[in-house]
Amino acid sequence: MGQVLGCVQVDQSTVAIKETFGKFDDVLQPGCHCLPWCLGSQVAGHLSLRVQQLDVRCETKTKDNVFVTVVASIQYRALADSAQDAFYKLSNTRNQIQAYVFDVIRASVPKLDLDSSFEQKNDIAKTVESELEKAMSHYGYEIVQTLIVDIEPDVHVKKAMNEINAASRMREAASEKAEAEKILQIKRAEGEAESKYLSGLGIARQRQAIVDGLRNSVLAFSESVPGTSSKDVMDMVLVTQYFDTLKDIGASSKSNAVFIPHGPGAVKDIASQIRDGLLQGKAAE
Repeated sequence: MGQVLGCVQVDQSTVAIKETFGKFDDVLQPGCHCLPWCLGSQVAGHLSLRVQQLDVRCETKTKDNVFVTVVASIQYRALADSAQDAFYKLSNTRNQIQAYVFDVIRASVPKLDLDSSFEQKNDIAKTVESELEKAMSHYGYEIVQTLIVDIEPDVHVKKAMNEINAASRMREAASEKAEAEKILQIKRAEGEAESKYLSGLGIARQRQAIVDGLRNSVLAFSESVPGTSSKDVMDMVLVTQYFDTLKDIGASSKSNAVFIPHGPGAVKDIASQIRDGLLQGKAAE
């Protein structure tokens, strides 16, 4: 009914292109407009001023000969002040933008290897946006933002990359484990060395105490029993220790001692050997 009366409605965020006898006449802003059709006025079409998004998938090759699919999202909109150019100069805006995106990505990504292409996604996006902005501004469009949302290598390449990463982490874990075992062995060796050192000190003190005790016993016995020599006292002490040792061995049910031919008279030979060793040691000094 409105068209019959020559009235048209333009929605918000939209402009209409008015033609008179097929020639551009005016850009109609949102609202109600009177177009006397009898005078040749008509609406040639509408142009949305809203931000639109175009997702582009571009397959290309990196510098190290890996084929990847770059996914770019282009956000753009028509400018109200350049609505005439946006409506008349381009027949298919989306195809035009896609062609520019393909051209820029296929010129930028082959200069980078695969790892660098992931690291420099923002630089690629800025290059695409800059080139699009210069090209599309002549056609009445503004590039709002350009995003490189994903870089998808070939499935086999992605699998190989994951395997390399897994191997690297396993190697690092093995290195850390070996380092931990090394530290553990060093600490264990240090502990054993300290333990043996302290054990040696204990044995030395024990032997010193035995020597001191024997000396005191010999002196006390010699003073208590006149006419006895130090040799007689040592022989008696050795015989006493000999029988104490046999008693301890016999009392243990799990003894691993090996018996050799012996007798009580052998103690005298042992005492002689000890005295001879001491005498030889003094002579050597």
